[in-house]
Amino acid sequence: MHGMTVGKTAEREDLLAAAVVEAVEGTSAYAGSVFLRSRDRRSVVLAATCGVPPSLLGGWRLIPVNSPIPIAAAYSSGRTVHLADAEETMRRYPQLAVALPYAFGSCSVPVGTGRETFGSLAIVWAASPGSEGLSKAQRRHLRSVANRLGDSLAALRARTGKPVECDPDTIAVETPAPSAAAVRVGLFQWDFASGAFIVDDELCAIFGLDPRAFDGRAETLASRLHPGDLAAFRSCAREAAVGGRTTSRRLRLRDYEHGGEGYRTVELWGRVPQADDIPARTHLVGAVVDARAGQVAVAAVERLRDGLFSLAPDGRVTYVNHSALQLLGVDADELLGHFLWDVLPWLSDPDIEYRHRSAMISQAPASFVACRPPDRWLAFSLHPEADGVTARVVPVGQAPPASTPSASPPETATAPARPGVMYHVLQLGSALTEAVTAHQVCEVVADQFLPAFGGQRLAIYVVRDGTMHLLFHTGGHEDFLEWLEGVPLHARLPGTETLTSGIPLFIESQQALSRGYPGIPTGEVSSWAYLPLIASSRPVGTCVLGFDEIHPFTEKDRGVLTAIAGLIAQALERARLYDSEFALARGLQQALLPHRLPIVPGIHTVVRYLPGTSGMDIGGDWYDVIPTDSGVCLVIGDVEGHSIAAAATMAQLRSAVRAFAAVGHTPGDAMAGVNRTLFDLDPGLLATCCYIHLEAHSHHAHAVTAGHPPPLLRRPDGTTDALDLDIGPALGVERASTYPETRIALPQGSVLALYTDGLVEEPGTDIDVGIDRLRTSLAHARADSLDELADRLLHNARGSSYRADDIALLLTAIRSPHPG
Repeated sequence: MHGMTVGKTAEREDLLAAAVVEAVEGTSAYAGSVFLRSRDRRSVVLAATCGVPPSLLGGWRLIPVNSPIPIAAAYSSGRTVHLADAEETMRRYPQLAVALPYAFGSCSVPVGTGRETFGSLAIVWAASPGSEGLSKAQRRHLRSVANRLGDSLAALRARTGKPVECDPDTIAVETPAPSAAAVRVGLFQWDFASGAFIVDDELCAIFGLDPRAFDGRAETLASRLHPGDLAAFRSCAREAAVGGRTTSRRLRLRDYEHGGEGYRTVELWGRVPQADDIPARTHLVGAVVDARAGQVAVAAVERLRDGLFSLAPDGRVTYVNHSALQLLGVDADELLGHFLWDVLPWLSDPDIEYRHRSAMISQAPASFVACRPPDRWLAFSLHPEADGVTARVVPVGQAPPASTPSASPPETATAPARPGVMYHVLQLGSALTEAVTAHQVCEVVADQFLPAFGGQRLAIYVVRDGTMHLLFHTGGHEDFLEWLEGVPLHARLPGTETLTSGIPLFIESQQALSRGYPGIPTGEVSSWAYLPLIASSRPVGTCVLGFDEIHPFTEKDRGVLTAIAGLIAQALERARLYDSEFALARGLQQALLPHRLPIVPGIHTVVRYLPGTSGMDIGGDWYDVIPTDSGVCLVIGDVEGHSIAAAATMAQLRSAVRAFAAVGHTPGDAMAGVNRTLFDLDPGLLATCCYIHLEAHSHHAHAVTAGHPPPLLRRPDGTTDALDLDIGPALGVERASTYPETRIALPQGSVLALYTDGLVEEPGTDIDVGIDRLRTSLAHARADSLDELADRLLHNARGSSYRADDIALLLTAIRSPHPG
């Protein structure tokens, strides 16, 4: 079974890799990625990349589906999102532009089949201002690739049962960008007895032979060698046959690629396959390696006085010449395979890493200067291609003394006291797109904002009923700005005036504060930045940064802080709308469910419902208890997805079940009727349902299930089992589906448990494991109080701070035969 799982996973990885490579190559892009939906359908997860490695994408491994990001927009809307250049990206998706402020264009298309969307496929290309982006033909090609991938994923799921969804911790399939090969390798098999050579096309190319004309004879290959190496070539087979050992020979091969004049050196590597019987050593398998291109390139680079080194797409050093090692003052062993900024403390400024990321994503050269201690200034230039970066480093002379007014190195070298400020700003913009609630927005601002500017305190006040109210505070002193709580907007205070005027206020000392606003307590804070939070021309609140030491605000600081205030305001407003809509959505869902269960003689029922804690969208879980002339019907169901559409469909299916039960349909006929109703509604959604009709004057019932998890029955002696019911297909699969009934015994004193999959599903765990865990809990819990039993069964779910799905649980205690 494990081998089958690995095979299925590998097949899906092959599909993803092939699609993203085809998308990149067919559109002349330099990078691409595929995101697939998560199991809870609230996020899309990075599943495959080509060209740009995931490490350059920062926080873009997991994107909420409601984020203002092209990948998420393509998934949610099912439409193509084409951004021709950086200007259009900034205009339509400013949060993406803030997180990745580079000159590139992108196109994102949905991946799916029919009415089901699995994820998104996106490509990226270098784009100068005013670029037109992809042609119509290229966009058609991209959509075609995405559609074929969606069909293939659907077919794989149908054939193997493996879900399309990705877990949040999925490791993306990475395909490097194509690059020129520095080493050529040809493979061969040499039969000792016949002298026959079986070779691949690459070996023929190395020897300057036409693969279609090669006669398979060792002599033909030998004729291409330097005469002085013929003996060494022939001795390979002899030594291998006699000694059975691995062989290696360096041979000179006539250079037919350059007119046959002169020779170049290749290496022959071979081994005899293992065999217990010495006479069985009949052939040699191996490879001919032609590393000429790489050797020539290395020799040329090593002769240069300039320092040259190569970086992989993720920034790790893959090659460095001797001159660069001398200039950097480091050994090759320390540097190779590592990041410059990790190995060399004087290059640890996050702005250096930012320059590399900028070069790779925009595919445009970048440069900077840095000071190698104590006073040696070096100039770096980065030249990117899709497969990595070639970097050059040269000395620019010593830095002038501090008192000398002569020209100083560029701004990048004379970095401010907070050299990584822009890096933190980008991280803030990225993180804000993932913050959902107002509290999460505030936490992101505290985590990213304070480190960026060296502040010690942060307070966020919001406007409510025309007055200021503290929403969030961090930084130690509880009395920080407490005087602002509850004041009206027209008050003459820095926190209100900055909001009403829309102009940030920077106060660099306590004296300046006292001059401008006499009588305001300063506490232990020495400098303040009051930033108005205004979204869509509406005042949202004020963000205040506090500094324990006097903090001069440079023009760059003021500009960046002002820009960031807009991002925070938009995120906060979106989050506040989310919070209110979340409460409204939950209220709507509760209104669609029964307010109380009917009292039915002979049974006792209790229900528990727990909404998911991730995302705003409401789910489609429902439950019902329906008294009829012939008994009582117990119903539980689940419409797929989390949306208003799912909730509306749930309400309509619940009404349909009640209607069919009221007119006396059998459970099987009722379920078939509900299935037809779902097709008539045509919501594009599937649903599962379990329907149990308890017979009047009997300890028996008839049950049908439409793809729903099996009910659990605890008998009076405590033994508990999952009922073995005849299973019908999920609702919405086939209009003509039938649903077989199963007759079950319900002894007096037994407890029947119906539930939705949110109670038993866990990421990465088979649902059968969760069902058995619930069965064990039901078997061992006290059953004298049905309410306590329900709370006990939900204890683990209540203890979790994250529930991707809603949970519904309906418990029924059988007391006596139900009267007619």
